[in-house]
Amino acid sequence: MAERVDRWPPGAPCWADLMVSDLDRSEDFYATVLGWRFTPSDPAFGGYCNALVAGEPVAGLSPGLPGAEDDPHAWAVYLASDDLAATGRAAVAAGARPVLEPVRVGDFGSMGVWADPTGAAFGVWQPGRHTGFSVVGGHGTVAWCELMTRDQRAAERFYAAVFGYAYRELGTRHEAYAAFTVPGSERGGGIGVPAPDVDPLREAPPMWWVCFEVDDAETAAEAVVAAGGSLLGEPEEFGYGELVLAAGPDGERFAMTGPRSEDWDDHSWSRKLRR
Repeated sequence: MAERVDRWPPGAPCWADLMVSDLDRSEDFYATVLGWRFTPSDPAFGGYCNALVAGEPVAGLSPGLPGAEDDPHAWAVYLASDDLAATGRAAVAAGARPVLEPVRVGDFGSMGVWADPTGAAFGVWQPGRHTGFSVVGGHGTVAWCELMTRDQRAAERFYAAVFGYAYRELGTRHEAYAAFTVPGSERGGGIGVPAPDVDPLREAPPMWWVCFEVDDAETAAEAVVAAGGSLLGEPEEFGYGELVLAAGPDGERFAMTGPRSEDWDDHSWSRKLRR
């Protein structure tokens, strides 16, 4: 069921966006796979546009920066902050490296990008008029954000120091995995180390992943291929649904999750993730 979110608590994943080499091609791809519609590309903000579900923003797409056409493409995850400058200072004090110094984005808000001590880049968003994902729950919305890294404990210490994350270990198929929540809220995500047999995750550098909700994982997987993307593995049942790892037109990696099939009977996952 769709749920409207007017403001995200500090530390919660609140936005995701992607720089692409061909905006029209990427819009067509995600419209086919996730059912997105788009706001007009805004020249005042580098051609940026918002992806919409039921008229509400759920993600952003932007043409690549001049001179960076050959850089790897990856979804960026932004964590909410009420004070971007203070968050940046806390991140650096905890071992982060600045990637993009804080910048104001019109009256929409302010953003900065840092790399955590494990090497994963993360954005921070201080909202103005734009508060982040406005709706969750439903096809095409962001279901979950997680950091896949090679040093879970170092990552946990860092995000706890900067954002106050609290953790609970989960029994997943990954080598190690913990769900996190932010202070005063059940909103959160996950931090983990990929299992040795999950090649697409093992081969990737430390990075934040975005997982989108879909009505049916197998149908979404077929749509990925038909629209010009690729699958990083076959759809797989897991404790909270059916998971698909995929890549878009520029090779950007993302995940999709849909409901479990009715005949799935592995009860080894006893606890449900909560956003």
